[in-house]
Amino acid sequence: MRVDTLADTVDGLDEALAAVDAFDRVLVTGLLRPRPSQATGLTELAHAVAGTPLASRVAEAAEKAAAGAASEDHFAALGAARSALLGSVHDALMTRVDEATGRSRTEEEAAAPGEPHAANLLAAARSWLCDLARAGWQGIDHELVSGAAQIVSAMLPEPALRRPATILDGFAAELAASCPGATLERVPVRRWADLWSRAMLLTLPGAAGTPATGTATGRLLPLGVDVHEHATAAQAQVHAVFEPADGSGPRLVRAAVSVPKPDTVVQAGVWQLLRPHMSLLAALGEGRSMELTGMPVTADGDLIWNDEHARTGEPADAFTTARVVLPTAAEPATAPLDRHPARIAVPVFLEGYAVQGGDATAFAFAGQRLTVDTDRVPAAGPLTPEAVAASTACIGLLRWDAGTFHVQPLAVETTLRKKTVAVHAGAWAGGTADKAGARAEKAATDAVASLRERAGRLLRK
Repeated sequence: MRVDTLADTVDGLDEALAAVDAFDRVLVTGLLRPRPSQATGLTELAHAVAGTPLASRVAEAAEKAAAGAASEDHFAALGAARSALLGSVHDALMTRVDEATGRSRTEEEAAAPGEPHAANLLAAARSWLCDLARAGWQGIDHELVSGAAQIVSAMLPEPALRRPATILDGFAAELAASCPGATLERVPVRRWADLWSRAMLLTLPGAAGTPATGTATGRLLPLGVDVHEHATAAQAQVHAVFEPADGSGPRLVRAAVSVPKPDTVVQAGVWQLLRPHMSLLAALGEGRSMELTGMPVTADGDLIWNDEHARTGEPADAFTTARVVLPTAAEPATAPLDRHPARIAVPVFLEGYAVQGGDATAFAFAGQRLTVDTDRVPAAGPLTPEAVAASTACIGLLRWDAGTFHVQPLAVETTLRKKTVAVHAGAWAGGTADKAGARAEKAATDAVASLRERAGRLLRK
């Protein structure tokens, strides 16, 4: 991997992000009674897309918003312009990643236009999002935020509306926890603007198109797992290389499972909730491949996992896969609405580096430096910053944040008693005899049993 290319300047990136930031600051104080400084931010966004098909619509939207007369269509145009700029940043960064890894990328397949569903609910959601933009983050209150509850409740039963409903639900929960906005000491400006613009686009009729979907038959070679844990939910996303049975080239794919959880189940305990829903986790923990037959897969490389289409295969060492197969695996295309710098997570294999900092803050390669984000290493496994600091090789996810690329370790090779051993973040996914993991699992079992008992008593009453 050519780490030096990741440090090169990307033309136009700073200007695009500056335009996004200018618009995001507009949403902080809201557009009910715009100020001259907000008009400047809107104009900057319009100028940034002046050479695109969005130019005339965004220019009109910026003018109307600066006058305090923006309609739903105008807010949608502003959200589209912001998303387009971040999409261009994503594409420029991914071009740089492709140069660094030397891997190819599959051609994008057009998504099927979404069928119109419950236009009245989508219109109600857009109306609420417009009210948020007018009030601004500093103007939110419980009355305004609670307006989303009824909309979300009506959208969730509709499978086609669950994607926008989930975003609205999570967004409203974050806003509710921050009310009143006038007392906020720090506003998550970029994050809330991301959620607002994404939700706005997903509520447009037909926007939530269905990704082109095919089937996958062949061998799946897991590389590692990325765990996302929140107070009431957990997700495991497995990154893997798929070798098609028809002999065509290998390609990168992902498979994810998400579950609700009580806030008392933490760290290694989340595997108990995730395991029953995906046999791939057990194979990952045991270091085995999986044989897939007719597994649904999107053009974006996401396996729509169904255990009926998979069976456990032969042993497969992740580091062997990373050394031999990963360099030739094609990257999947990215859906238009998913093109955002925060979504970049590219599997890479690194070796021949020196560790800088006792806590593995960076890997050094012949004068080049790649930051290591050990804060993303999940507590639900044996991989620790100390293991990363003592490593000689690493499988990780290449990400981009705050203007630089960094790597999130998924697994490392290190030397223990003069032997090379592998330490995986997902080593406990299928169960463990490790003392620390076993203790965490037992604590989770006790917590879940206690909650079930209490729930049973409440139901009997």
